[in-house]
Amino acid sequence: MKKGKLVIFSAPSGAGKTTLVRHLLASGLNLSFSVSAASRAKRNNEVHGRDYYFISADEFRSKIENDDFLEWEEVYSDHFYGTLKSEVERIRNEGRHVIFDVDVIGGLNIKKYYGDEALAVFVMPPDAKTLETRLRGRSTEDEESLKKRLDKAMYELAFASKFDLIIMNDDLETAKSEVYQKINDFLNQA
Repeated sequence: MKKGKLVIFSAPSGAGKTTLVRHLLASGLNLSFSVSAASRAKRNNEVHGRDYYFISADEFRSKIENDDFLEWEEVYSDHFYGTLKSEVERIRNEGRHVIFDVDVIGGLNIKKYYGDEALAVFVMPPDAKTLETRLRGRSTEDEESLKKRLDKAMYELAFASKFDLIIMNDDLETAKSEVYQKINDFLNQA
């Protein structure tokens, strides 16, 4: 059985990457979502193994020392997030393709590790104002938090040219159609 390929989605918060990833997962392309590991506490609506693999900060550090992660980040003190190599290989060995929804640096690290077996996709918002409007529309941020997200987004936009493919998400239906075609082409290459 041939191993699956990897499709990496990265973008600033509010660009629409999660919406596009969900669209692709529902599109019949033999894609399986890579579940990340997290050292934070599980929220009420979350399920271990579906939303994240919830592990302690000490266990996370041990896995870092053992080189068990493709990429990882300590977002806040003792709050780690990362992609387990074992999770990716489990999916690939089942003959399915792996799809990731990760931050920009994590996405580039996965691409570097897998090279041509992976397609790194950057979802580009139309402009900074639209991005801010989308984030405000979520009503999940206070002003300070929103400013941090927007500052991080501006930083992340500078990495777009390092990705294999940039999808402009100014019209969602157009972006869905384009991303489906590009991913389908990539997965069907010899």
